[in-house]
Amino acid sequence: MSSFFSEAAPSLIFQKQASNSRRIFPFSPIHSPRLGGLYAAGSAEWFHKDKINMRIAIGSDHAGLNLKRETAALLTSLGHEVVEFGTTQSDSVDYPDYAEKVAKAIQSGDCTMGLLVCGTGIGMSIAANKIKGIRAAAVSDCFTAQATREHNDSNVLCLGERTVGPGLAMRIVDTWLNAAFLGGRHQTRVDMISELEK
Repeated sequence: MSSFFSEAAPSLIFQKQASNSRRIFPFSPIHSPRLGGLYAAGSAEWFHKDKINMRIAIGSDHAGLNLKRETAALLTSLGHEVVEFGTTQSDSVDYPDYAEKVAKAIQSGDCTMGLLVCGTGIGMSIAANKIKGIRAAAVSDCFTAQATREHNDSNVLCLGERTVGPGLAMRIVDTWLNAAFLGGRHQTRVDMISELEK
């Protein structure tokens, strides 16, 4: 795995843009009370900043709302376009609805990658993987985050707010986005998975 950069966090610019029922996150600059303030104050210097910007679909149920907001703010600060598919409130909702929205945004080509958050990440991954072409992985450590990109070509990352702390979650997201599919024998296996969908 490549080492994290040590450069200072860049100036943070946040976009507001409406698009049908979706919206671009308008969050304030990377503020997280659970991490003790602004990431830019010192804990974000290790994030990669040389990756090509992507359009990332993001969604959660009520149990993943806070962590989704924090990861969305991080992604936006790194220059990615974050397309939010809900939920935006803490009222109880059903996670398959949001897994489907994010998965179909990737399936259609509207978004490049996806991020889903629920209590454990497991329910979201099960639901998202029902959509053809989606390879969703529930991840709780950086090694698995890298491996699921390099070996499985995963296109949706699923996190659990109740199982992964916000600091580790930020590192997992960064690791996942900056790992690349290795192809070769792994492509053969991914093709075999695709055959199972027919």
